[in-house]
Amino acid sequence: MSEQDRLVIPERAVRRRPQGSPPQPTTSKDRRRTVSQSALVQLGAHKVKKSYHKGRIEIPVLHGVDLHVRRGEFVSIVGTSGCGKSTLLHLLGTLDAPDEGEVHFEGRRIDNLPTGQRDQLRNSRFGMIFQFYHLLPELTTLENVTMPVLIRENAWRYWRHRRAHRQSASQLLELVGLTHRLKHKPRELSGGEMQRAAIARALASGPDVLLADEPTGNLDHDTGQSIMRLLHSLNQQQNLTIVMVTHDEAIAREADRIVRLAGGKVQAI
Repeated sequence: MSEQDRLVIPERAVRRRPQGSPPQPTTSKDRRRTVSQSALVQLGAHKVKKSYHKGRIEIPVLHGVDLHVRRGEFVSIVGTSGCGKSTLLHLLGTLDAPDEGEVHFEGRRIDNLPTGQRDQLRNSRFGMIFQFYHLLPELTTLENVTMPVLIRENAWRYWRHRRAHRQSASQLLELVGLTHRLKHKPRELSGGEMQRAAIARALASGPDVLLADEPTGNLDHDTGQSIMRLLHSLNQQQNLTIVMVTHDEAIAREADRIVRLAGGKVQAI
């Protein structure tokens, strides 16, 4: 196993879990039992429906989906292309709003919050990873990772603490094995390196929930496995809740629980 795969999370790299969080189990079996018995529901969708319109044609996507994710759980959402996986993930992350139904986070409804509050929630409590990375091409890897903090703070406050922000971003890039790519721009990175940079950026605000949309979809098998090892390390060491969309059954089976979507409905939990 390479040094890059032996991931040890620096103490200050991501937000430390509050005291009283469920104890971290030492094995996958123990961790599943802890999640099922003691963790509280952290994020959920209740009877959500969503349709899109193409001209005058209405295209139904979700038909009353219920989903509840417990704190510290790693959930995979699987299904064929067009079944509504990414749509559901976007609703959970308040990137979109349901036509009907509700989305709740830590006991509070969030889908109907004002735009500014939803933006703040995403910036501070949710980390998001996308299949196509969405790194800003004109920025270095380090600058991309600091971007969520720059967005959260005003320019004066950011520049006043710029050295600390860059140090924190460097620690996150060390976490994901990219200390040798701090000054490189996205075009100079491999697909796996860009995804690792995107994960570091998603962790920059110390999120409580990580939402990942096909995080291994554009990667070869070995690189995809290294990304999964990284996600498992975050989930197990930091009790970070992860909801991952994937079409790959082998990748999905590595989660604590699989949720299957078909025809816009949950088929099995």
